[in-house]
Amino acid sequence: MSDPSHVIRPPNALRMKVGGGFGINADAVARAEEALKAMAAQFDQWLKDEIVKLDAAQGRIREEGYTPETAENLYFRAHDLKGLGTTYEYPLVTRIAGSLCKMLDDAGKRMQAPTTLLDAHIDAIRAVVRDQIKTDEHPVGRTLAETLEAKVAEYRPA
Repeated sequence: MSDPSHVIRPPNALRMKVGGGFGINADAVARAEEALKAMAAQFDQWLKDEIVKLDAAQGRIREEGYTPETAENLYFRAHDLKGLGTTYEYPLVTRIAGSLCKMLDDAGKRMQAPTTLLDAHIDAIRAVVRDQIKTDEHPVGRTLAETLEAKVAEYRPA
């Protein structure tokens, strides 16, 4: 009796669409890098705009209380900063916002988050941007990030 199984390998349509080799178009990458460099002058303002949104989320919590709606709004602001911090040349903002997100990720446990720890994260993000502490290579930045992460680990063990 012969083996009836056959391996069918469909063509790699993605590779054909983005180019041969590894699928990396060097010209497209170079254009993207140039476009990013051209926008870099606006990064500080865009980051400040994100901080304004974060401040507004914190303000809503102070005015309306810590509710599922205000907590979710804060989570979205933190999530945006987690994604944008490094792009805006502030990997430390990404790290601190990531710590804040870790505390708020689980919608079922979000309401248990201590507001003092939420405020500490927001204050830290505001401070590192104000003082232009971009990475955790700066001793103050490293201490801030490590302390906040330790507090989140106490609150919400991995």
